[in-house]
This record gives sequence, C-alpha cells and structure tokens, in this order.
Amino acid sequence: MSPTQRTLALLRKTWPLVAITEHWCPFSRRRKDLFGFVDCLAIRHDDMLAVQTTSGTNVSARLEKIQMSPNTVYWLSNPACRLVIHGWALRGPRGKRKVWTCRQVEVVLNETGFPVIKEDNGPLENIP
Repeated sequence: MSPTQRTLALLRKTWPLVAITEHWCPFSRRRKDLFGFVDCLAIRHDDMLAVQTTSGTNVSARLEKIQMSPNTVYWLSNPACRLVIHGWALRGPRGKRKVWTCRQVEVVLNETGFPVIKEDNGPLENIP
C-alpha cells in the first residue's frame, strides 16, 4: 500500500470528503500535484486540509518543495485552508512487530510570510 493510500484511509475516518489530487503525466513521466504541493485534499464544512504525503525520511524534502511553490503562500493565507505533511514509516520497539505510523507536520506562514513547520506533532493517531 502506498503512502497516499494510507493517508486516504486515515483521513476518511474523520473527514467526509477526501480525494487524491495528484496524477501521472505520461509525457513527462512524472507525478503532478495539485498546485504543485497537494497529494490529497480533505474537505469538511468550511475547512480544507491539503496533504503532501511521503515516506518518513523525506518529510524535510517535501517541506523544501512546499516552500519553493509560489502557490503555498496563497493557500495558507486563507484561514480555512490548512497544509500538513504526512510522513509514513514502519516504527515500533526493537524486537517487536513494526507498524505503519504517520508523522504529521503542519506548515504555516511565519511573521514574514514564509512557510515553516509549526511544530512536530509526533506520531498521528487521529486528525482532529
């Protein structure tokens, strides 16, 4: 199961409307994200959650990608729009069975209007 499919399953527990927004471009042989940084979009009433999904070791690379996108500031300047990065990895105690765990990192605008990590929320059990 891909990280995007894991994120979809997790989001569908608490968000009524969830969709994959990335697609495969056969001409360039690359995946294209919505607005350059959105893999999944979740909508609930007046809230929209954009999710960039990746493996656990690539969270910082995805943050750099988000910071380079000119659309990020516009997205985050809307109070109804949130942006998070989901980093999926197999984690667990040594010698025990490892389970897929999602590390959620929220991206917000700092005082100068630059996208930065709000805080590392650690392993994610449920998205509020």
